[in-house]
Amino acid sequence: MRFSLALLASLLLATPAFAQSGWGYYANARYGYELDIPPGFEGQGESQNGDGQVFLLDGRVGKLTTWGGYFVTEPDFEAEANTRFASDTADGWGVTAQAATPGWATWSATKSGRVLQQHMIQLCDGSGYAALRLEYAQVDRSKLDDLVQPLTTSLKSAC
Repeated sequence: MRFSLALLASLLLATPAFAQSGWGYYANARYGYELDIPPGFEGQGESQNGDGQVFLLDGRVGKLTTWGGYFVTEPDFEAEANTRFASDTADGWGVTAQAATPGWATWSATKSGRVLQQHMIQLCDGSGYAALRLEYAQVDRSKLDDLVQPLTTSLKSAC
């Protein structure tokens, strides 16, 4: 009986979070990453090169972009994350929060009535990264801010 309970508990823990909350799921075969997709976001189809996909909420309210990449111009994950962060600040995004470790980086920013949430993780083999970027209007913060934490937590390298 104790073994059966342990087995049931491990199966429940292995079930993706969306199974209980109504979220969808996206897995990228090319780069080996996965994440849960919030309710209402509709996929626009895999990109031509297979690196990711764009998901839209109500066709305009929110845009979730997810992609993977290998380190081509940068030597490692930290340099890649720093380059992308610097690009956003150079584009005029005003950073409101930022955090990083050797295996992930995340930042929030605002610009011209828009909100940006970006999260990146290093892939398991260390050769690349997976990223998500959620953009939405400040007037939609009450709808979308609560999605950020579960969304970023769900981004995982599939290893």
